[in-house]
Amino acid sequence: MNASAPTADSLRAALAGLLGGLPPKQATQAVDRLIANYRGTTPTDAPVLRDRSDVAAYAAYRMPATFEAVRGALAALRAAAPAWEPRTHTDVGGGTGAASWAVAEAWGERPPRSTVLDWAEPALALGRELAVGALDAEWRTARIGGALKLDDTDLVTVSYVLKELTPADRDALVTEAARAAQTVVIVEPGTPDGYERIIAARTRLIEAGFTVAAPCPHSGTCPIEPGTDWCHFAARVSRSSLHRKVKGGSLPYEDEKYGYVAATRLPPSPAASRITRRPQIRKGMVQLDLCGPDGLGRDTVTKRHGPLYRQARDAEWGDSWPPEDEG
Repeated sequence: MNASAPTADSLRAALAGLLGGLPPKQATQAVDRLIANYRGTTPTDAPVLRDRSDVAAYAAYRMPATFEAVRGALAALRAAAPAWEPRTHTDVGGGTGAASWAVAEAWGERPPRSTVLDWAEPALALGRELAVGALDAEWRTARIGGALKLDDTDLVTVSYVLKELTPADRDALVTEAARAAQTVVIVEPGTPDGYERIIAARTRLIEAGFTVAAPCPHSGTCPIEPGTDWCHFAARVSRSSLHRKVKGGSLPYEDEKYGYVAATRLPPSPAASRITRRPQIRKGMVQLDLCGPDGLGRDTVTKRHGPLYRQARDAEWGDSWPPEDEG
């Protein structure tokens, strides 16, 4: 067992140590191609990560953001099921293992043993190198798609994978995850089409007998009218010098937009409502856009609300509301 739990800082340190000698030109070219795949239509008949340069570029470009997005989803899951501790975890399409790092951090005192499945052996190889001394994990080559069969496990994560699959394979994969796991967490880009994939997965999980633990405060129909908006959140990602180099950015951070669903066979305690946009702080008041059991709404908190007003000023996009001690 590792002496200390993996963290965002330890992941960045591992990346810097392994990728410090990455040739900038080669990395930039690989990152440009990966961005095109990430934003466009990705082929479904071959791995996106083809060789060591692709994998190294991906690790520098996407791994910190994926870690933070999964970290946010797991934090909401843990808030809804605080007593639950998974002992086994399967990271489907996990590549270099960002989701497994987030899982290990979430249950840092007793992290589950992770099994990382991916069809790109170069990604698994680099993931193994990064994980030395940090993760209790096994790395297996597997074709990610409709024919994938999973061993029974406590937790399945599927992060930034559904976009790479055909609709039929997406449905089959989510169904298999629901069969194999007690809890399933799915994360996708925070885009309109990412939201559509999350909603389809959410529906399939509910049909399989799961209850939504987060982000939704209920397991009913999403109140967002299709085509008018989409549910997503944001995670702040600190950029290392390596990260800034491969992405050509100057700011020390970026915001990763993501959507997710965490569903479980446990009896969770979902949030009373969820903040669905950045709180709007005005003079003497805070406006909160919320999703609750009765649908979408807005709560205005003013100074007259005393301690609740101070908590509203500190609230963040994606938080539950109201705070438990004020509920």
